[in-house]
Amino acid sequence: MNKLTADEIKAIVKLLDDPNEEIYNQVSGKLLDQGTEVIPQLEKAWEQSFDEEIQSRLENLIQEIQLNSAKKSLKKWAETGGQDLFEGAFLVAKHQYPELEFAHYQSKLEVIKKDIWLEINENLTALEKVRIINHIFFKIYGFSSNSANFYAPQNNYINHVLETKKGNPITLSILYSALAVKLNLPIYGVNLPKNFIVAYKNVYTQSSNPYNKVLFYINPFNKGAILGKKEIDYFVKQQDLKPRKEYYLPCSNIEIIKRLINNLIYSYDKLGYPDKIEELNQLYDILEENSSL
Repeated sequence: MNKLTADEIKAIVKLLDDPNEEIYNQVSGKLLDQGTEVIPQLEKAWEQSFDEEIQSRLENLIQEIQLNSAKKSLKKWAETGGQDLFEGAFLVAKHQYPELEFAHYQSKLEVIKKDIWLEINENLTALEKVRIINHIFFKIYGFSSNSANFYAPQNNYINHVLETKKGNPITLSILYSALAVKLNLPIYGVNLPKNFIVAYKNVYTQSSNPYNKVLFYINPFNKGAILGKKEIDYFVKQQDLKPRKEYYLPCSNIEIIKRLINNLIYSYDKLGYPDKIEELNQLYDILEENSSL
């Protein structure tokens, strides 16, 4: 792909009002090929144009470039195993807020991690370590559940949760697990329907029973409340669900981000934004293709 100069882009943008569909497709294709680097020039062209048709076409191009970029980034993340859960959540947020910088939000997480690390040592039990995380995450930093506006799309964007300190079960669990993993603690997400929790894995057990590989569960949406298998049994029964293994055991990071996207689809469906849903479905499909890798 040849990078176009600013003058070449300017000349191509002038052709966007061509009524010939074939010419328009060629022109827009060249701009799409340039990727996100061309967006500032397209935005400048939008500001300088007084033609509604050109402005509309520029808006559509910018939106398509941003979607392509989000799909490409998420595909790369998934193909490499989705190792960094926080990065996966960030990429979903960046699709909505393209100006976000990963380093900025990663540094926010690092500050919290450092404060927890200063209080934790290897002599503590798993439960004692979790109590320290809970104290710093919920008491010191003030993270809490956003029950008043539970279904708002913003609750699913990790940047928004880090800034407001309020989130839903999955975003609070993502932050909680991401912090724990950075501290080398085996705390991973559990895809519990109508909720989302994390599990502290028992990495020392020799048991072949998969349920014995979890020491206990943690509910970040309820200030880090500690749960046992019986509490999960009760919740599953209360929700009239048929018990399934995945309701009790840690899932992959890719599955967590799929759940996050599903949450967003549900939120935008309630608000009546079909275009958003279409874009999110495309992101979901990319993860679905890589779920079994």
